[in-house]
Amino acid sequence: MPVLTEWSPFYTAIGSSAAALTGLMFVVITLVAGENRGRSPLGVATFSTPTVMHFCATLFFSLAILAPWHSLGGVAILLGLMGLYGAIYIVRVMYLTTRIDRELYVPDAEDWTWFGVLPLLGYGTVVAAAFALPHVPVSALFAIAGAAVLLIFVGIRNSWDVVTYLAVDHDAGDE
Repeated sequence: MPVLTEWSPFYTAIGSSAAALTGLMFVVITLVAGENRGRSPLGVATFSTPTVMHFCATLFFSLAILAPWHSLGGVAILLGLMGLYGAIYIVRVMYLTTRIDRELYVPDAEDWTWFGVLPLLGYGTVVAAAFALPHVPVSALFAIAGAAVLLIFVGIRNSWDVVTYLAVDHDAGDE
């Protein structure tokens, strides 16, 4: 499909970035896994795993668009399903956030925005763009690209937030 081919360089770059960032998250989690700090698995499910999800979703969007489709209908369905899954996943993450032990950590407005609202906006945009893709492909592809970039930046910001939290909290515990 020529309209998808035009986006190949963009999705190759953003997909490769998403894959590399996913690998870096594995390295970080591996490095901190050996340290027993009494962390709740709920904290990992709420803050670290969604970051990997955003990177993997962006990689998925990229691979889906780069595949040799014969019509826009198939890619639209695939992107729509992944966007819907992402939106449901973020709603679950937001629910888990309400269950975190308040003695260990209290999420603030910034956490709710970056770990909940912005990813939900990204996945919701993909769902809407997937519906629009067969009808207005150029606009829909720009919307999907914007959502992918948003998810990458949310993932980068959130991984930095988690890493700095762990580093500061760990340093404070050593004193």
